[in-house]
Amino acid sequence: MQPYLERNLIIDNKEIKYKGIFRIDEVFQVLNRALEERGYQLREKKNEEMVTEEGRKAFFELRPYKVKTNYVTLMIKIKVTFDNVTENIETVHNIKQLYQHGDVTICFDAWSLTDYANRWTLKPWVYFMKGIINKFLYKFPMESGFVGELIGDTSYTFAKVKAHLNSYKIETGKFQSEEAIRKQMEEEIRKETEEEMKKDLEDNRE
Repeated sequence: MQPYLERNLIIDNKEIKYKGIFRIDEVFQVLNRALEERGYQLREKKNEEMVTEEGRKAFFELRPYKVKTNYVTLMIKIKVTFDNVTENIETVHNIKQLYQHGDVTICFDAWSLTDYANRWTLKPWVYFMKGIINKFLYKFPMESGFVGELIGDTSYTFAKVKAHLNSYKIETGKFQSEEAIRKQMEEEIRKETEEEMKKDLEDNRE
């Protein structure tokens, strides 16, 4: 993936926390499938594992991306941590299988990467004015559409993974549906974005 001059953080540290049984391979299968369904190229940035007295600890950083134009790419940074992991035979749905048990933390950051400066190399003032207008006055339809798509992609992936982790819980009725999780996350992001835009406008007036 090519380097970009401007990085805009759209979603900051949306977190899934889970404690209980799981299968690491299934978690990544669900995560990768959700990203591929939304058109992302899979990319692993980091992979670390260590053994402690409490169990295994593993950390993965993924940076899947989706190229929209020659100047715009959407990227989701996903940090996955498995901590205090032990292995046990568990019976789920009357089937005995080997499961991992421990703490799972998955953090999502979503970025819009742009390179409009190179697009307008001969007109730097256009690039400058466009940035000011786009941040404080008016969202250009293309950029606004890409941001909305990125939020939707991240919410979709977040909901798929959280619903899958919840499915390991034996007691029924104690977890949200995938659709409810996705709608809740999109509403939280919408409110955070509106509050940030209001704050930027107030700071700009001062």
